[in-house]
Parts: sequence; structure tokens; C-alpha cells
Amino acid sequence: MQTGAITQYIDVAQLVLYSFWIFFAGLIWYLRREDKREGYPLETDRTDGRVAVQGFPRMPRPKTFLLPHGGTQTAPRAETPAPVRATPTAPWPGSPLEPSGDPMADGVGPAAYAMRADTADLTVDGHAKIVPMRVAKDFALEARDPDPRGMDVIAADGQAAGRVTDVWVDRSETIARYLEVEIAGGRRVLLPVNFTTVNGNRRRINVEAILARQFAGVPSTRNPDQVTLREEDRITAYYAGGTLYAEPSRLGPWL
Repeated sequence: MQTGAITQYIDVAQLVLYSFWIFFAGLIWYLRREDKREGYPLETDRTDGRVAVQGFPRMPRPKTFLLPHGGTQTAPRAETPAPVRATPTAPWPGSPLEPSGDPMADGVGPAAYAMRADTADLTVDGHAKIVPMRVAKDFALEARDPDPRGMDVIAADGQAAGRVTDVWVDRSETIARYLEVEIAGGRRVLLPVNFTTVNGNRRRINVEAILARQFAGVPSTRNPDQVTLREEDRITAYYAGGTLYAEPSRLGPWL
């Protein structure tokens, strides 16, 4: 009998290989269950109603996680689906949805957003992560870059929408996240820097996503010096929705 052989047909190498196969299959099964803690069960449109889809394996039992700054979060969460403010353009399942209300505010298409926690994102030491520079006094703009404060904001229609009053910075990433814009009536709204182009020579901020009059519809923040996770998603979704819904010409085909 050769070294490592257990019987004439089985040896140690075979047992190790089979054990690895069993372990790997179990790992795949475990990971497939764990990745269903968010976004499941899926829903599909059927002529006889909506059907929940779990697939194989089934969803795991709820697990409670301890949050770093106190509190708990259970996943999967028992949630009531939000109403979809859109109607299918055709009778078959999977057909495109057409907004039935205000698409930029109703969370449809590119304006969709997640119902994240309605609390501010926090740094490691428990302070609000994204705040205006009037609060984060230890932050300063790079001297070689144009300072957007005081610049006019020019919307997609070429009209002035307001003027930048402050810059909101991310204390953890050390970058600018939003511009605070004062619009007509004195109201202040946040403008994500990803939707802007700074023209330092002409002292203006160009925004192609929405029109000047639509700045009045930008969602507000509950606290003038903080923004919650849910408010961030809604604000960003509003500008993203404008890239398609701001004016009718954007809905048509390019060719």
C-alpha cells in the first residue's frame, strides 16, 4: 500500500480534495444567503399581481447589527414598498415606466433615491461629517483654485439661479461636497459639486442639470448646518432627474 493510502481506492489527497469541495460549496451557499440581506425579496410584475422572488437559497433569518455610534440595525428589514409614481408604457412585464407626477421630485428613473437613515453621516469621533465651512473653521480652500463663494450660479437655460454663499466640506475625505446657493426669496439650497463647472475667469458656476426656476424645488435640509443621509440622496436625485426630465427635449431620442 502506497504512502497516504487509506484503502486501495481512497487516500489522504482525495479526502482533502473532497473536503475542500464541500467547504467551497458551503461558502458559496453562505455568501449567497448573506448577500440577500439588502434588496430582497425581489418583485416581479405579473398579470395576477406582484410576486416576491427569493431564489435559491432562501433569504436568511434577520440579524441585528450594532452601529458604531449607538443603536442597532436589523437586516433584512421589514419594509413597506413605497408607491411607484409611474405607469408602464406597455402591457407586458418589464416595459418602461412613464412618470405620472413630477418626475424630478417623485423618485422616478434617474431621480430615484433610497430611504436611507434620516440622520447625519458621522465621522469616526461622532461629529457631523458634511458641514459648511462656517462650521468647519479648520478647513480652507486651495489658494490656487477659484473660490466659488460669491459666484453666480447659471442654470441650463442660461439664467442666473442664485449666488454661492458657502462651501460644504467632507471632514473625513477632506474634499468639497456641496455648494450652498442662495436663490430668490433668500432660501438656501445645496448644489452637489459633481453637477457644476466652475468658470473662474468669468466668476460663475455653470449647472447643466436643471433650469433656473427649478432650483426652487430642490429639497431642503432640516438643519441649516447639517445634511442627513436621506436628504443627501433626495437632493442628488433631484439634480440627476433634471438631466432627463428638466425639459421635454431631453426625453426624445438623440438620433
